[in-house]
Amino acid sequence: MKAIQLNSYGIEHLKTVEVPTPEINENEVLVRTTAVSLQYLDLLTVENSFGFNIPLPFIPVSEGVGVVETVGKNVTRWKKGDRVLIPFIIRWEAGKITSYHNALRTGMQTSGTLAEFTVQPENTLVRTPQNLTDEEATSLSIAGLTAWAMLVTQASIKAGQTILIQGSGGVSLFALQIAKMSGLKVIATTGSKEKEHKLKALGADEVINYNDFLEWSNEVKRLNNNTGVDITLDVAGNKTIEQSILSVKEHGFVGLVGFMSGSKITFDVFPLIINYIRLQGYSVGNAQELEELVNAIEKNNIKPVIDSIYSIEQTQEAFLKLKSGNAFGKIVIKF
Repeated sequence: MKAIQLNSYGIEHLKTVEVPTPEINENEVLVRTTAVSLQYLDLLTVENSFGFNIPLPFIPVSEGVGVVETVGKNVTRWKKGDRVLIPFIIRWEAGKITSYHNALRTGMQTSGTLAEFTVQPENTLVRTPQNLTDEEATSLSIAGLTAWAMLVTQASIKAGQTILIQGSGGVSLFALQIAKMSGLKVIATTGSKEKEHKLKALGADEVINYNDFLEWSNEVKRLNNNTGVDITLDVAGNKTIEQSILSVKEHGFVGLVGFMSGSKITFDVFPLIINYIRLQGYSVGNAQELEELVNAIEKNNIKPVIDSIYSIEQTQEAFLKLKSGNAFGKIVIKF
């Protein structure tokens, strides 16, 4: 089968190779990949900039969708031709995460999705929404699921609340769409004038350019009747966490979902303590929550935001676009 393999760290070393098609056991499913999408974690993995030191050669990328090709003799849930979402945390069916679940992640501890075929367990595959193309659906298993699990499961969002969305990456844009679907007021931040208009078009009620307001928590409160928001998802870590904490009201929820500006954070704990703020770290969700997201997408006809679509031969170009930071929405590679 054809795959994109990394033999040395660096985008320039992503090369097309022929490797054996993997074999399945009696409880597994062979999935033919149709599309994948890129996330910041994939860039860190390929460039080894975070010190993951994944053994090489390696097939990267964690998000993907495909079509069932063959099933093991004990598999009952799936048949050839079914459209499916490839899981990120491979063993996590439901409930809280455990060390057993956490030990295997697609594109990290196991081969990634940049291959014509992957082997998947029967129980954590989830059907692709009927209203989405494969290209649209490919960002659900990580970006979409992270936003859903954070907002619905962890923050327990309710109509009438206000949420602060930070930036225009995959998780943030899904959070915006889920929040609007659920009846929340959305304040968004960006550093781009062009993206301000796109965020408004997607449903943001207010948009703050953080280049104009370095202490943007004050502007958040001004736009929200001089009070903090109920929820925010912090996607950058080091440079944004203090402003995130200052942006929420008493008993507010700050979800830590990213570390684009650095994973080591320092902040004043006094506002956190005195305002009873909940600071929650979270990484994706389980298969049951992904099924809930699929149902919500179908019932509300939500369309994930795609920045650009590349061919498998353009994988290096897709990664360079991701690294540029100029994307609005997901970068997709189509097989």
